[in-house]
Amino acid sequence: MRVEEGFQPVPFVEGNPYSTDPVLPALLKRILPSEVFQDVDQDLTRFGGEVLTTMRELVQRATPPQLVQYDNWGRRVDDLRTSEGWRGLKDVYHREGIVAISYERKYREHSRPYAFAKLFITAADSDVTDCPMSMTDGVARVLELVGSPALKQDVLPRLISRDPVEAFTAGQWMTERPGGSDVSRAETVATPVAGATTQYGPQYRIDGFKWFSSATDSDVALALARTGRPEDGSRGLSLFLIPVRLPLIRPPGAPRPPALTNNIFIHRLKNKFGTKIVPTAELSIEGAEAYLLGQPNQGVKLITPVLNITRTHSAVGSVAYLRKSLAIATAHSHGRAIKGGRQLLKDTPLHVAELARLHVLYRALVHFVFGSIVLLGKTECGVATESESLRLRLMTPAIKAFAAEKCTTAMEECMTMLGGEGYMEENGITKLIQDGLVEKIWEGTITVLSLDLVRAVEKSPALDAFIQWAHDVLTSCSEELVKALDEPLANLRKALGVLPDAYKAPIPPLAPRPALFLFCHVASSLYLLEHAIWAFKASEPGYETDLEVFKRWVMEGGLDGALESVRRAKDASNDRVRADSTIVYGSGTKVKATARL
Repeated sequence: MRVEEGFQPVPFVEGNPYSTDPVLPALLKRILPSEVFQDVDQDLTRFGGEVLTTMRELVQRATPPQLVQYDNWGRRVDDLRTSEGWRGLKDVYHREGIVAISYERKYREHSRPYAFAKLFITAADSDVTDCPMSMTDGVARVLELVGSPALKQDVLPRLISRDPVEAFTAGQWMTERPGGSDVSRAETVATPVAGATTQYGPQYRIDGFKWFSSATDSDVALALARTGRPEDGSRGLSLFLIPVRLPLIRPPGAPRPPALTNNIFIHRLKNKFGTKIVPTAELSIEGAEAYLLGQPNQGVKLITPVLNITRTHSAVGSVAYLRKSLAIATAHSHGRAIKGGRQLLKDTPLHVAELARLHVLYRALVHFVFGSIVLLGKTECGVATESESLRLRLMTPAIKAFAAEKCTTAMEECMTMLGGEGYMEENGITKLIQDGLVEKIWEGTITVLSLDLVRAVEKSPALDAFIQWAHDVLTSCSEELVKALDEPLANLRKALGVLPDAYKAPIPPLAPRPALFLFCHVASSLYLLEHAIWAFKASEPGYETDLEVFKRWVMEGGLDGALESVRRAKDASNDRVRADSTIVYGSGTKVKATARL
């Protein structure tokens, strides 16, 4: 039999990633003023079409980077060659204002949700292009806050430019060999250049080795380097802006300078599990020119805005990957038949039930992540209340951790929904899983983020602010809704009551991760409830579905399991800690009884 003969599978058809999404349009309608929503809705509908055409065509032409370290005469050149597709994808991001929108602030605090909504519908169809763009976004924010007047005049406009010819991208160089998220043992050293103060700030010479530099083809980078003593740990680190090539600012039309003009050498490109399109490298920095940002020895504090922004990009990316995977799985159910071809998957209750479970998770994550984005937009524009700013401190690590944890497994489930077709590379889900796994590591593992949440609770009244907001949401339910949602509301109130005890000091060594997940379940439930209340009051089409989604997420989405995990972790004795060590390392292993976290 020829391949053209016999049964022919029916290809699934994906719709516009914005207009056919079951969550985003209604969410934006709720959180944006009506006149802003009209503009944003129109632009996102247009851009959704570009995603299906322009972006996907560019992805087909995107190939992994190559490094040529020496030319044919044996001279060191470190020529980093990226593909036409990769460069084209970055150009589209610039033109569409994925970074620029948040700094143009045409819609004030609502510009952040607009920009992230635009990223959300394209992230899964742009081959990790958001990696350099997320760092560009973070570096722009740092320069906006602490950059010198000259940096704000020369560099900041290029970081937020919509012109691909003029626009800069930025990297973030923190990770070194002694530790990943732990920067206290950083070996890179910054030495002031005597008598050299440029218009961009005090000039330093940077020497060190950066083990993991994403977007090595960028124009500038933020880097931590030691200005204090090694024994000072992270308190001896300062923040610098490093031009990847010199001169930093060139006349219009001037060629890009050679790679080694600022004494930065590419040791090798990283051989990664996923994100293979991104030029990630190990860098040897041997006397690079750099400019101090802010005060010396304040680097960790000053780089925090970058982490907040890139962690938000990470959360959006995770959920965006799930969006596409779920859209594929749902579309497939319309064409795949079983029982001798007599019954479509969409008419098979057992199959639809699994799809529904994933859709409930997806809705919870979208509302959770965009709840944090709203707070970010308000905070950056100076219109956030004290309570909102405090809640953002909890939300940022939480959305990043929860989205990364939940989306990877959910994407695997979406793959199985296609059967053997799902395992094929050309259907796209496999690559989304490969690329999406990095979000569980990049910018902090879930364990690291859980400890970040502990520090936020210990050092500020952030949890009190969150609990007060939670009570405000709960009390905004009408009597009719209270009756309709009696059981899930009772469960949510119970979980909210446990939350302060989960973070009560001194927190046991095994409690941070379970406490993080409990917080995430409670917060995501509240955002679903907030949306359901709005939809019910406004008689929005589909409000019954919003109520049902809230019920299912609270009753079946894992809240009870999160409560049980917190109880078990709080009750665990040192015997449990010792038993863990014995299981992993064998008997006779000594564990410090005083170990906390």
